[in-house]
Amino acid sequence: MKPALAIESGRIHHQAGRLADAERIYRQILLEQPDHAVAMHLLGVLAHQMGRDENAIELIRRAIAIDPSMADAYSNLGSILQRQGRFDEAVAACSRAAALQPDLSDAHLNLGVALRDQGTSTRAEFHFRRAIDLNPADAAAHDHLGTVLRSLGRLGQAVAAYSRAVELNPDFCDALINLGGALMDQGSLDEALACFDRAVALRPGDPDLASRRIFLLNFHPRFDSAAILREQIAWDRRFGGPLRKSIGVHANDRDPDRRLRIGYVSPNFRDHVTGRNMLPLIREHSRESYAVYCYSDDARSDVVTAEFRKHAFGWRNIAGVGDDAFADMVRADGIDVLVDLSMHMTPTRLAGFARKPAPVQFTFAAYPGGVGLSAIDCRLTDPYLDPPGASDANYVERSIRLSSSFWCYDPASMSLGMDSDPDPGPLPAPQAGYATFGCLNNYCKINPQTLLLWARVLREVQDSRLLLLSQPGDHRRRAADVFNGAGVDPGRLEFLSWRSRSEYCKCYHRIDIALDTLPYNGHTTSLDAFWMGAPVVTLVGQTVVGRAGLSQLSNLGLTEMVARTPAEFVSIATDLARDLPRLAALRASLRGRMLRSPLTDAKRFAGDIERAYRSAWKRWTRTR
Repeated sequence: MKPALAIESGRIHHQAGRLADAERIYRQILLEQPDHAVAMHLLGVLAHQMGRDENAIELIRRAIAIDPSMADAYSNLGSILQRQGRFDEAVAACSRAAALQPDLSDAHLNLGVALRDQGTSTRAEFHFRRAIDLNPADAAAHDHLGTVLRSLGRLGQAVAAYSRAVELNPDFCDALINLGGALMDQGSLDEALACFDRAVALRPGDPDLASRRIFLLNFHPRFDSAAILREQIAWDRRFGGPLRKSIGVHANDRDPDRRLRIGYVSPNFRDHVTGRNMLPLIREHSRESYAVYCYSDDARSDVVTAEFRKHAFGWRNIAGVGDDAFADMVRADGIDVLVDLSMHMTPTRLAGFARKPAPVQFTFAAYPGGVGLSAIDCRLTDPYLDPPGASDANYVERSIRLSSSFWCYDPASMSLGMDSDPDPGPLPAPQAGYATFGCLNNYCKINPQTLLLWARVLREVQDSRLLLLSQPGDHRRRAADVFNGAGVDPGRLEFLSWRSRSEYCKCYHRIDIALDTLPYNGHTTSLDAFWMGAPVVTLVGQTVVGRAGLSQLSNLGLTEMVARTPAEFVSIATDLARDLPRLAALRASLRGRMLRSPLTDAKRFAGDIERAYRSAWKRWTRTR
């Protein structure tokens, strides 16, 4: 067969998924014509599809050496390099492809992906739009454009781009997931849930996708603790059950008092709220009694990562490592207590925990609650989030209560690598001439019921204002419509965009009183508010994530800010806004209260957690 006909035959098999037949044809061509650049290139593409990336890179580079004019080879090489995290090389390869063939849409698409992952979002947007201009029906290009627009904070445009991707390909699962995430960012929880439901139907065997859906339920006013628990148990039955056969006998030394190996598993040992919140614990762990291992599920690193590595006894990068290999790594390290820090926040390693690689397993930190996994023994909580005996039935895991607080707020960790936090400053109301309420929580926590509750507060406090933190999008208009319908001038509502830590903290120089969200309270955001001198008025919710305000205010000795009914919430907020001397005194004292409270006591926090680990460990040593 002539080489041209053979290549065409190979392509037909390749596109049909008959990879072995395609590989046989490509190799036969190369036996007869070793410098056949097209066959070499396609064999490299095939090697990538079969998981042999290093071999793929070598083959495609050889093809390019034979024929340096092959734009599609440069484009495919860049795509493989990008997937390996070699972003600079990927950008160089894809740039060459686009220069050789400016009308090659895939070259612009792959260059956009490489630039996005390199952190050059504005240039990435340009190339995604160029790819769409060249091929308007390319759903993947619209999906990638949505992702970069979302990273740039243009939520409304991101939703439009994802929606177009789904219109072009209704079964495009990744685009549905991304659309659901962007809608969640806008507080459009019903629409987000519908996207996740469609995605789950398309990809029922994906545990991370099922977890993403469960995480959303914590924010949705329609789902109570019992409903969330049912979904968690269904996850365990679907994904954890088949893995129970992988659970072996644990040969760990059962000495109850020996030095324990503690393994923490997270994708967020970096500049992320979970990472910064966990630093005080890792820093304060007793080195004599505990050897800390960090299993990092993200190849990225930064100044926060460096701090974790400095304090960890062992560091393992598990990004791209399969769950079986991850579990084998944990067993090989002899981990005694393995701690999940992601829960149902994706990416998660719950499928690895379901294999029970350590004899004692905990879940903690991502948010208060449980995961419903029978292979996880314990969850950490506190006596305010989960009063003893009142909520244990809401969890599969045993609830272990820390003495005071689920949270440990360390200002030095929060601002690590950045400018230090500003001082709280004076109460803004006297100078402004009116009271300013604020909520700087992620907008996914804000729903129509919460907006209506806040509108009641503004109706009661004449000329007051409300500051919210959110990127641009239709949700801003919808919030204004809710206020207008509730008889509050939308002009009293102001939106602030995302900003650096220091500039974010300075927003509190304009806020007299912070208003909490429901059903998912502010967590770290509320601690930021206290740190910056703004008291938080909270309404206790029906689920554990809605009891964070109660826990934090109890630890500060400010339970008078805790409401049990919506009417009480309005009364507390309005009374406080009308009492400026009291408000000024609170502002002047809150940072000191924080520093004297369990909320910032890292040694106490670490000691509580170590006692929880030791107690669970001793319980296991008594089992046979």
